[in-house]
Amino acid sequence: MTTKLQVALPDGLANAWLMQQFDHHLAELKEMLLTMASHAESSVHKSVEALGKRDYELAQQVQTEDSVIDRFEVDVDDLAIKLLAQAPAAPELRLITVAMKVSQNLERVGDETTTIARRVQELCREAPLKLTLSIPQMAKLAALMLKAALDAFVNQDPVAARALIPKDKEIDSLNKQNHQQLAAQMIGDPESVTRCLSLMVISKSLERIADHAKNVAEEVVYLCEARDIRHSALQDGP
Repeated sequence: MTTKLQVALPDGLANAWLMQQFDHHLAELKEMLLTMASHAESSVHKSVEALGKRDYELAQQVQTEDSVIDRFEVDVDDLAIKLLAQAPAAPELRLITVAMKVSQNLERVGDETTTIARRVQELCREAPLKLTLSIPQMAKLAALMLKAALDAFVNQDPVAARALIPKDKEIDSLNKQNHQQLAAQMIGDPESVTRCLSLMVISKSLERIADHAKNVAEEVVYLCEARDIRHSALQDGP
């Protein structure tokens, strides 16, 4: 009979080893989230490009790639829960919980780009409307907001995060203008209803992407300042 020897590490070495493992997994969580963010940004750009160029195949590609973003959300949550089980200190605890929330917002950005992609495919089957909308402007602003929010997260820059939050109101206003124009178009030309509805959905999806960018920015403020500014009048600073 073989006896297995078990050697206990001194408390100091055991704790150091556990901290090393925690730091390694925390770095892995950050890297995973950054890769997910890159996919989400790419999905926004591709969906907008597909819309502008009426590119059916590119729109299909956006739909197909959404599963990658979905998978990242699951993986981020799994790793975050393992890290939370180790009872981290307050700064690391905030980082882990914020990572989960950012991941959730990125997954929803992917959902919105998929919605845009589906509507682009429908629009590609019909003649384009001769109507000037603010959708290109909305798309550019939403993409810039998402990038700025993610940059603020990477750099842990609450000042930059706070600065982009008010821009969400501009996108809300543009979305309202689009809906008013499209409603008038449908009244004047009933044959355009299907196309107008698709454009309304696209406009709303862009507005929601901006909402998710704003959410990420608010999480950055919480991460850096331990202050929750959601649903408050404190977004412009203390």
